[in-house]
Amino acid sequence: MDRAAGAISLCFVLVVSLLLRAHGNSEGDALNALKTNLADPNNVLQSWDPTLVNPCTWFHVTCNSDNSVTRVDLGNANLSGQLVPQLGQLPNLQYLELYSNNISGRVPNELGNLTNLVSLDLYLNYLTGPIPDTLGNLQRLRFLRLNNNTLSGTIPMVLTTIESLQVLDLSNNRLTGDIPINGSFSLFTPISFQNNLLITPPAAPPPPVSPTPPSTSPVGSGTTGAIAGGVAAGAALLFAAPAIALAMWRRRKPQDHFFDVPAEEDPEVHLGQLKRFSLRELQVATDNFSNKHILGRGGFGKVYKGRLADGSLVAVKRLKEERTQGGELQFQTEVEMISMAVHRNLLRLRGFCMTPTERLLVYPYMSNGSVASCLRERSETQPPLDWPIRKRIALGSARGLAYLHDHCDPKIIHRDVKAANILLDEEFEAVVGDFGLAKLMDYKDTHVTTAVRGTIGHIAPEYLSTGKSSEKTDVFGYGVMLLELITGQRAFDLARLANDDDVMLLDWVKGLLKEKKLETLVDADLQGNYIEEEVEELIQVALLCTQGTAMERPKMSEVVRMLEGDGLAERWEEWQKEEIFRQEFNHTHNQNNDWIIADGNALPDSTPNLRPEELSGPR
Repeated sequence: MDRAAGAISLCFVLVVSLLLRAHGNSEGDALNALKTNLADPNNVLQSWDPTLVNPCTWFHVTCNSDNSVTRVDLGNANLSGQLVPQLGQLPNLQYLELYSNNISGRVPNELGNLTNLVSLDLYLNYLTGPIPDTLGNLQRLRFLRLNNNTLSGTIPMVLTTIESLQVLDLSNNRLTGDIPINGSFSLFTPISFQNNLLITPPAAPPPPVSPTPPSTSPVGSGTTGAIAGGVAAGAALLFAAPAIALAMWRRRKPQDHFFDVPAEEDPEVHLGQLKRFSLRELQVATDNFSNKHILGRGGFGKVYKGRLADGSLVAVKRLKEERTQGGELQFQTEVEMISMAVHRNLLRLRGFCMTPTERLLVYPYMSNGSVASCLRERSETQPPLDWPIRKRIALGSARGLAYLHDHCDPKIIHRDVKAANILLDEEFEAVVGDFGLAKLMDYKDTHVTTAVRGTIGHIAPEYLSTGKSSEKTDVFGYGVMLLELITGQRAFDLARLANDDDVMLLDWVKGLLKEKKLETLVDADLQGNYIEEEVEELIQVALLCTQGTAMERPKMSEVVRMLEGDGLAERWEEWQKEEIFRQEFNHTHNQNNDWIIADGNALPDSTPNLRPEELSGPR
């Protein structure tokens, strides 16, 4: 009897394992079919091994806790070939990112089976044929970007039934027919459809003006009306006198003035799903911008927590610079450009408010605050960020910055990348905030790149000396932010002087690495719960990002690939060779200055002064 029971249990285990293996293999087979159908000159798909039980260990593939694929990130990978119908066999896929490649052929109808899909990004390819009607099945879709292809045919009306759709871009194709204006499409502007062969819907006619009814009163009543009008005017003036006196008294009393545009001149407009709020709405939401609702202060102004009339929580950023008349159109244009930058790892702009003297931006409220607050300002009851979350923050923020640099037109340079500007959503996913604000605040300047904006400790040397920013200045700030994640320390902290340490975090880290004190460097809040090899790899990425010369730093898209395990070893080895050459060159040309080389602290802080062997490569 026991033997029979044991046999049954064994059979059950075998059946379950076979089912799990079959599930994993079906998704692996689907992705392998995509791999075999694509040309991959850069070997991006080299790790996609079809013999493995499931594809969760493959680069550029993300799985959930059940080992089911939820994300495929193959944007900007120089892939060519065609998509395959087997992609419809990934039931839990949420993000399909295949933008900026050389993929041709049709969009498979089977993508309509991906009912959990949140984002479908196929823009900047060579796709042809119609947009499949089956995409109307994707009722959870929020981001649909098919722009810059050669798609033809009409826009499927069924797409208007996707109520969750927040971002739509079908521009720069060969689409024909009418632009749908019903359902979710009623919220999108012509930008979403430009550069096609589409028929623009006619503008809505103005509301009819009700005719004034003809007067039927006798001619003699005109005199009576004039007398009555005079009496009424006199009475109104009598009652208005106290109000006028009160208004004059208030003008003498200093107070915080708010000017709102009258409702008929400031209609609620939508740019995509970007709402224009009235100042009164935001005053009510923030209790008249009460100090008790301040979430933070920064170089661009104060941020207030608010609750809208529908009960939703928002963060209202009140830009602090004085505004002059005539800049409203420029401000609105820049706001609309910021609102078009939509990515999982970017803070989405919900709306704005613009009056002659006020500029306010409205964002979703992030309940977990910023990376900086979680590292250094958490309460005793709040657990510290664990190592897996810190790794996820590093990758997510890199993806967000890479999107700003490579996929926005024109590209957006952040100019103040730091832990305080990396926010955390409910799932502790990194969300880059404050992007685009530097240009927004400089719209009155002739040269927007010459006003240095940033935070001490995060500013790249060339930006500080020349005032000219580029994507490589963001890379430098990102590298310092990685060091904040690893150490839990501030980028600039005078308190370190008490221990005769460097006030700059980058120099402090280099000093500890020279002394081979890796354990001293890592945040004590982790209590040793981290993988040393992974810490070393993250430090390597940080040091590559913070090199003194901008040209030597990697692009953010390269940083993303290194964090995903692709190319870090090669880049680090190349850096080691260059560093050995520099040290030998310096030794040859400074033989009479041995004290400079002997004392590492005498080297300029802005130049890397670590020996390559002092931080091991990936193992």
